[in-house]
Amino acid sequence: MAFDKRIEAAMAAAIARGQGSEAPSRLASALEYSVTPGGARIRPTLLLSVATACGDDRPELSDAAAVALELIHCASLVHDDMPCFDDAEIRRGKPTVHRAYSEPLAILTGDSLIVMGFEVLARAGQHDPLRALQLVTALAVRTGMPMGICAGQGWESESEINLSAYHRAKTGALFIAATQMGAIAAGYEPEPWEELGSRIGEAFQVADDLRDALCDAETLGKPAGQDEVHQRPNAVREYGVDGAARRLKDILGGAIASIPSCPGEAMLAEMVRRYAEKIVPAQVASRV
Repeated sequence: MAFDKRIEAAMAAAIARGQGSEAPSRLASALEYSVTPGGARIRPTLLLSVATACGDDRPELSDAAAVALELIHCASLVHDDMPCFDDAEIRRGKPTVHRAYSEPLAILTGDSLIVMGFEVLARAGQHDPLRALQLVTALAVRTGMPMGICAGQGWESESEINLSAYHRAKTGALFIAATQMGAIAAGYEPEPWEELGSRIGEAFQVADDLRDALCDAETLGKPAGQDEVHQRPNAVREYGVDGAARRLKDILGGAIASIPSCPGEAMLAEMVRRYAEKIVPAQVASRV
């Protein structure tokens, strides 16, 4: 089955379980609203790509890991969009969860998605308890403190910001989780896969900074120019547009070079190349 079909089928099953017959109807509706449309599903696709490159001998576990990771990502978007953070009105081309359902339900939606992510992994433990436990640990490390997306959001409240640490936690953390969890699900050690995830995460953040500075809201499907509005640290401010474009090229080249030895190494390198073509903003493609 194609990666996108695997991801969507497993995601639908997880959401349906959270919408049990006695669940509060508006919160149940908000759960589905928050994860659809699915967008590119970049992180779970990367996870499944790594798992496949490593043999994917436990596909049920790989699918659970992919969905758990995407649920955490979707939860972070719900929380990031709230008035206390970005106060965004649009996400993926439609009203953000707090706009569509209210702030209290947005908080509960994000919280529910986080818990659901770990529940999905726990349920998949029957397929390989040791790997499932390693997956829970890997996802927890990249979700909380001190190295997860919570830390990344926390950097925005500091008076002095370490841009590298900020990017590594806010954006890189879940990409590191993707590569490491893909390896774990297939029975490989996670440590050699950290650099690949870190580099892809940094590339995604630099590309996102460029898009935020150069694209309009219609193109992005969310508000544009938010780094400037919120005075957030970003690669364009640090390096300029040309410098950020060069930085992006260097990161992507290093990502391909960092792929650990595995049966599907060539396939994975090609996937990273295709991914690179997708994330580079059209306005700077010629510079990269």
